[in-house]
Amino acid sequence: MKTTWTIDPAHSQAEFSAKHMMITTVRGHFDGATGTIELDEDDPTSSSVVATLDASTVDTGMAQRDAHLRSADFLDVERFPTITFRSTRIEKAGGAYRIVGDLTIRDVTREVTLDAEFLGIVPSMQGGRHAGFTARTRIDREAWGLTWNVGLEAGGWLVGREITISIDAAADQASSAASASAAA
Repeated sequence: MKTTWTIDPAHSQAEFSAKHMMITTVRGHFDGATGTIELDEDDPTSSSVVATLDASTVDTGMAQRDAHLRSADFLDVERFPTITFRSTRIEKAGGAYRIVGDLTIRDVTREVTLDAEFLGIVPSMQGGRHAGFTARTRIDREAWGLTWNVGLEAGGWLVGREITISIDAAADQASSAASASAAA
């Protein structure tokens, strides 16, 4: 039986990293992930997830770089304020899972595969239930139109094409009344 869970933005985070000048790594994150998980505890492969990030919350710890990432050179948050992921299937992969779905950035949608782990369910402090998940993937940013770059005098590029995405998500089970009405 599927139950509806709401992603807890206060305890969830989407992080990313990319090579800078070919030799160092820049890391950042987005705040306030939202979404829902339809969780089948008996058969997690029958589950699904829809998640949204507010692109304007990108934070690398450097205001000038963050402003550039929000600009039309990269995320273009004025025109495309959100980044979304919608699963299309979940596959068992040993003791973990692969979540395949559509990632939309800048109104471009591409299929990605997240290597995911279901961390379990515990009682929440408010009396409900709280679940934990992690997921990782790598994407080629240029496939989503994020092509801005500068060639380096010594060769190579200022910004690497490959972006590593890491997600730590917590979710709270919706009340039974809300779950029943969502199933109807």
